[in-house]
Amino acid sequence: MAALGWLTPRRRSATARSVLAGEASAEAARKTSQVLEELAHDGTPGAAEPEFPVYGDDQAAAFFDLDNTVMQGAAIFHFGRGLYKRKFFESRDLYRFAWQQAWFRLAGIEDPEHMQDARDSALSIVKGHRVAELMSIGEEIYDEYMAERIWPGTRALAQAHLDAGQKVWLVTAAPVEIATVIARRLGLTGALGTVAESVDGVYTGKLVGEPLHGPAKAEAVRALAAAEGLDLDRCAAYSDSHNDIPMLSLVGHPYAINPDTKLRKHARSLEWRLRDYRTGRKAAKVGIPAAAGVGAVAGGTAAAIALHRRRR
Repeated sequence: MAALGWLTPRRRSATARSVLAGEASAEAARKTSQVLEELAHDGTPGAAEPEFPVYGDDQAAAFFDLDNTVMQGAAIFHFGRGLYKRKFFESRDLYRFAWQQAWFRLAGIEDPEHMQDARDSALSIVKGHRVAELMSIGEEIYDEYMAERIWPGTRALAQAHLDAGQKVWLVTAAPVEIATVIARRLGLTGALGTVAESVDGVYTGKLVGEPLHGPAKAEAVRALAAAEGLDLDRCAAYSDSHNDIPMLSLVGHPYAINPDTKLRKHARSLEWRLRDYRTGRKAAKVGIPAAAGVGAVAGGTAAAIALHRRRR
């Protein structure tokens, strides 16, 4: 912490919270990765490998943002829908979740105020509930609302890393328990996510550090890489949001996936790779398998129709 001495007290406090959140997320991810490895999918042949990743490089790994990168929309919203169905909260809270999701889908960006409101709502809802209970419910919610929203193109990229013998981690502001469920269902190594405080297996309604967002994601990746003996210059990271530029800048192979305007501009200026699965217009250029391309086109077409109707 001595290296932070030159910062103002306010900025030093914010940085310390990011570091704490990142380290807590990395520790939680490492605890769950062994279990996920044992439950990994059955080795069904995956997508054809692109020019990257390099096969057999055990000092390389891939880090994938979740919302709008791996999955359409925000995981916390879909989780909220599932909790509402199970009567965890009332209709007015669902309306707030719906508004946050609508903003996310139509604006294509992460609004800090909306995200903070969503997190505060989620924390108040789960306070007093057991961690094991939420994990079990998360499994059900994944099947109900999330499975069909996985981007096939991004899924193919993650599979290419797995087929190359590399570990693949989700990195998300969503609760680490939900992120872990999604990672397991996709056959990934594990997940870095926001760590909610629990005592004796019961949520207290508080966070450890701060939400895993922006700089905190970079700290989590840095901490995990150090613990796993990874060379970040040989690693890859994938995200749709300019908020994740700190994470993308850490690795030697950054990818902008379904990028927002700011990230697209930044990526182009640095000649990062861009891939867009929302409309399928990039499918012919990025070398993804034909099946994945078809899935991306179908998903993107549905999204385009919905957006067109919204604007009429």
